[in-house]
Amino acid sequence: MELLKLVALDKEDLSIISAYMQDAVFKTADLNYSARDKQFALVGNRFVWEDSGGKRKRSYERRRTALHFNRASQVRSRGFRRSDDDAVLSLLAVNFVPGEAEPAGRIELIFSGDAAIEFDVECVEAQLSDLGAAWETGFRPAHPLSDV
Repeated sequence: MELLKLVALDKEDLSIISAYMQDAVFKTADLNYSARDKQFALVGNRFVWEDSGGKRKRSYERRRTALHFNRASQVRSRGFRRSDDDAVLSLLAVNFVPGEAEPAGRIELIFSGDAAIEFDVECVEAQLSDLGAAWETGFRPAHPLSDV
């Protein structure tokens, strides 16, 4: 399978990235915000939904993936301690909430356990990039996606 590379420039594009990133897991140490560059980034292990086939299989795949957002500011979090570098977060959804003066708004990263990160953006500008080969996992998240 080829490495996935996606760009999101609006709410609809971001919903596609959200579907591919659903159930990605990563440690809080893998979150990074650069105020100087106005960039928020994370690196995690995404479940390879596009190859799960919707069938019962004995093994599935995960892939190391980077997701970053440009033009970001005012990062806020809840439901976890940023200082706990070994805490594992499981991503459920990536949402865009329009602001008063579109295309500006807010990106929300929603995690299991009622945790979240949100930040303001001048506009939607995100990139998803797989970083390398997949590895096998016997675990498939319990809620399959039909849209991917």
